[in-house]
Formats: sequence, C-alpha cells, structure tokens
Amino acid sequence: DYFIDSFVGGSVKDYQMTAWMMAICINGMNSEETANLTSAMVRSGEVLDWNNFPDGAASVDKHSTGGVGDKISLILAPLVASFGVKVPMMAGRGLGHTGGTIDKLESIGMRTDVASEEFRELVASVGAAIVSPSKSMVPADKQMYALRDVTGTVTSLPLQTSSIMSKKLAENPDSIVLDVKIGRAAFQDSTADGIELAKSLIAAGEGGGKQTTAFITRMDEPIGCAVGNWLEV
Repeated sequence: DYFIDSFVGGSVKDYQMTAWMMAICINGMNSEETANLTSAMVRSGEVLDWNNFPDGAASVDKHSTGGVGDKISLILAPLVASFGVKVPMMAGRGLGHTGGTIDKLESIGMRTDVASEEFRELVASVGAAIVSPSKSMVPADKQMYALRDVTGTVTSLPLQTSSIMSKKLAENPDSIVLDVKIGRAAFQDSTADGIELAKSLIAAGEGGGKQTTAFITRMDEPIGCAVGNWLEV
C-alpha cells in the first residue's frame, strides 16, 4: 500500500514506477502478490455502493481484455439491462493497438466523465451506463495505465490483472463477466496465455468477494464491419 499511495501522492515519481513495472514485467508476481497489488490499487480511491436500487435488482459488469473493432459492450450493456439487471460499466480507453469503448463514445460527442453520484443515478433510472472511471476511483490505475502504454509493459500478466480487476472491484457490482481475447489481434496470442490470464482475473475477482466468470474468445480479425472509433459506433 505504501508504494502505491506514495505514487498517487507524488512522492514516488513516474520513472520509479516505470522501473518497478518493468521489474514486474520481467520477473512476474505470484497470485498473492498480484492480489495484494490489486487491493492496494482499489484502496487508492473510492469504492461504489449499489445497495440502494429500489427494485432490489442485481448488478453485473462485463470487461473485455481488448481487440480490434471490439464494440460488444455498446450492444451488450443495454441488452442485459432490458432483462432487469443493472449494468454499471466503467470502460477504458485504447491501450496498445486496441481501441477503447470510452474513445468510441466520445468520438460521437457523448459525455463519459461523470461523478460517482450521477453514475449511480443513471444506472438506477436507465438500467445501464458506460462511463470512464471518475477521478476519485482507482487513481493509481489511471497513472499506471498511462505509463504502461508507453513503456512496453502492456502484456504483463500481473499488471493486466491488477489494472482490470482494481477497476471492477472498485466499481463493486454483484458479479463480473470477463471476455478474455486470444489470437493475432489480442494481447494474448495463444489459448494457453488466455487461460492463464483468465485464471488470474478470476482469482483476483473472487479474492475480492465477487462472483467472477471468464470466457475465452477468438480475436484473429476485426469484430464487425468497421475499424476506427467513429466508424465502429
């Protein structure tokens, strides 16, 4: 916790965090260390509370590990909400060669930067909302995420796991569904690598007290008929 808190507070500088992440990329982390890193990142900011839905509805979020032309969330969130399940979805921006759901929505002029209370109100009234993490949620990941994209540490399993699951655990839905992409256009090339990441994500989710499910799906070609933020939407 001390190192993560110091990084967020500014006493640990970017070059020091970069060196630490490179060390993780080279040497790896065991499951306990990854879980501890994830928990420290969650504790760096606010954790949402969804216990006040008037209809007592369950909440679930879905996350994709990224691919080319991956716009599944734009369709899936309202579809699941139509069945009475609340979908509070905090999405990310592009990382490496993959596009981000937030970038796609903002490309057509949608506002995704909302405060936590507005996020709660949107999900309660509409049933689903796709937003970027507020400034108060997982600030450690925001700063680490930017460094990973420019330092060649994107594919590090512990860093992938902690980045993805810290946001999901801070978002605090009842359950989490993960779409782990494998193939030529994904970060994980092989089925074995995808399974390893899925197991790591599930362990972090269940370690945080959440029912967590993962699917392994192919990402060898773009999803749909268009590639590019505005074109995909």
